[in-house]
Amino acid sequence: MNLVDATILGAIQGLTEFLPISSSGHLVIFQAILGLKEPLLLFDTVVHAGTLTAVVGYFWKDLRQIALDTFHFMLSSNTDNRKHMPPGVLMALWILVGSIPTAVIGLLFKGPLEKMFTSLPAVGLALLFTALLLLISKFIPPQYTRRSQVGWLPALIIGIAQGLAIIPGLSRSGATIVGGLLCGINRELAGRFSFLLSIPAIVGALMLEVIASDMQDMPVELLLAGYAISFLVGFLSLKVLMFMVKRGSLFWFAPYCFGLGLIALWTSFGG
Repeated sequence: MNLVDATILGAIQGLTEFLPISSSGHLVIFQAILGLKEPLLLFDTVVHAGTLTAVVGYFWKDLRQIALDTFHFMLSSNTDNRKHMPPGVLMALWILVGSIPTAVIGLLFKGPLEKMFTSLPAVGLALLFTALLLLISKFIPPQYTRRSQVGWLPALIIGIAQGLAIIPGLSRSGATIVGGLLCGINRELAGRFSFLLSIPAIVGALMLEVIASDMQDMPVELLLAGYAISFLVGFLSLKVLMFMVKRGSLFWFAPYCFGLGLIALWTSFGG
């Protein structure tokens, strides 16, 4: 790998981690295009850390409010205050509820689901399903998505959607945001909750990668380049996506997923 390769792969990670087009296959595809034969576990971990920094930076105010509300709530001795949970505490609890099915699916089915990376037909079908989900979002009327709080059941459903997004080709952001919209959550909150919920999932996945993998050494400048580019591109793509979610334009990504899914299926059957 050289500096150009690191820059390209960092940019691909930054774009695909947040945009609803499934990041799972893109790094693998571009590593193959660039002629990188071995899985670059250390580099993949570093660029994922870059996008994690991007989502933390973008939602810093939300995270700060969650931390402050939770801290004050835990220290409060006022019974009346404890009966009425502040917004930050509720969000923390909903993130916890959503993280449970994600963790269960990830721990129990990570191996079998990730084996689907070697199956182009499976990836193609998952991309077509992602396209369908994004297209469905176009037909969810604004008057339906008026829910201003996540709630326990929607948090659980969205957490299941995030867990299933281990399947390569199934977009995590697409599945969770559309899942929130189908639960009646307003667009802005559905987008915010989707990415706040992603933080513990990304942290957990990174920890598992670091613990379970033997990572080869790489030049520091390549790691820094990958981290910086994935952070910058990730932050910008997150900003674009949140703008599109608020406008109800998530379906614009459906043609890309649909076309890529057809290409995968066509290629896998000897096209």
